[in-house]
Formats: sequence, C-alpha cells, structure tokens
Amino acid sequence: MRTRVITLLTLLALCAGAYAVDYASTGATTEQAAQMRVGAEFTKKWKCGLRLSLGEELRFNLVDNEVGKTAKGVAVDTAYGAAFAKSYTTVALGYAPVEYVKLDAGYTLRLLGGKGWSDYNEFLRHRVFFGVTGQYKMQYAKIYLRERAVLDMRTDSVNLDEKNRNNWLLRSRLGSDFYVQGKPLTPYLWVELENTLNAPEYQQKDGHQYISRLRAQTGLKWRVSRLSSLNFYYRFTYGYDRHININKNYYIKGNPIKIRLDEETLFQHVIGVSYNFDW
Repeated sequence: MRTRVITLLTLLALCAGAYAVDYASTGATTEQAAQMRVGAEFTKKWKCGLRLSLGEELRFNLVDNEVGKTAKGVAVDTAYGAAFAKSYTTVALGYAPVEYVKLDAGYTLRLLGGKGWSDYNEFLRHRVFFGVTGQYKMQYAKIYLRERAVLDMRTDSVNLDEKNRNNWLLRSRLGSDFYVQGKPLTPYLWVELENTLNAPEYQQKDGHQYISRLRAQTGLKWRVSRLSSLNFYYRFTYGYDRHININKNYYIKGNPIKIRLDEETLFQHVIGVSYNFDW
C-alpha cells in the first residue's frame, strides 16, 4: 500500500512538472488607475418575460500610472492624465422563464482608445456573451448569482502561442439589491470573479487557468420617473494579467526557449453614472 502511494505521488509530481515553463526573463509592473464612466441603456420589456436592451458606455481615464520593470529589463514609471479609454456598444436579449431564473445573451462592439485610428483591426474588438442568473426575492432585498461566459474576439494578426484570437472568460457575480420601502431608491452591492478558460499554455499560471479579475461594486439606483432611472456607482477592480513574448526561433528539439513573461497587476477605481429608460 505504501509503495502504491509513493508511486502515485511521484506520477502526480511528474505531471505537474510537465507543465512547468522556464522563462528566459520575467518582469512585473503595477498599474494604479482611476476612471470615469458614463452610459445609457434603453430596454423594451414584454409580458412574456422577454426584454431587449441597447446600451452605450464611454470610459475616460482620469489617472493611469504604471511602475515596475518589464521582462526586457526596462524600468517603467509612466503617468497619463485624462483621456478617452474605451467605448462599449451593447445589444442584449433577456428572458425570464420563471421567477427565479433569468437567461441573457448579447453582443458588444468595443472601441479602444490609444490604438490609433488607421487600422480598424487594431482599435475594434467584438464580444459575445451569454449567461444564467438565479435569484431569490425577499421583502426588502433580492439576492442573485450570475454565471456569464464571455467570448472576446479580435481580427488583428497575433501569435497564437502568445495570445488567443478568440478568448474565453467566465464571470461569476454574487450580489444583492436592497429595497427602501416608500422611496424610489435601491442601494446595491455585488462582487465578481473573472477566470480565464483557454489561456495559451505558456501564458497559464503553473500550468493552469487563473483568476484575472476581482471586481466589487456598490451603488444607488434612483427611480426618477415611471420609465427613467439613474444609477450612481463606485467600482474597485484588482486585475492580474500575464503577457508573454516568444522568440520566433523558440523550438530546439521541441523545447521552448526565450519566452519572456510580463506579469501586470492592476488596481483600478471607477466612478460612474448611467441613465436607464425602461418601457
């Protein structure tokens, strides 16, 4: 029995070691960022439980400061002021077959600032998502858990050993809305984990997919009329990304060499407001 246990542990260690990657150089940078977001969403609801929404969100960097050292050995200490960052245009379809479950799917066109405007393959990204939400309503609150799969697609030229052309993510959100009796106000709070699903082998952490984002948001929804509401919020994001660069002659007898790894840590603060029109 003891021999079997030792053999099993040895095999597990060998399997784990098979995924180890010796990087030729590594670097680490930390980004401190603050952002402002403004948006609007228009939603049409039907009694059968269907809802169709169209939304637009603009994002502006207020502070963007990056420090550290890259895998090339270059010291980084840069700071940027206010600038347009991104635009998100989203169309989504939702369906609630029963009181406790909601389904949703949609498409987002993302426009990236700072990428130049000469080649649309550089500044445009496509996103498709679909998810399911379980919810339970009480007298003064609603609790929900949402699981959403996200597919980010790009059309520019990439090295598929370094990054994906089609990148899958899983976002798990746990949140609660709180009802204020007799008031048109709804405070809320949610937290969300984002996990990679198909990161390339050399980008993975210790041979595994990894948590790339942790988000927490608190806010206040204010129903200003029967059809209109405003959403004021603050969001904190902790991000962790792994970027690799592989020398074009990186195979010698099938073994990878000269793989450069940059680990990026993000601490981001966001303040935002959005307008919602439901009918």
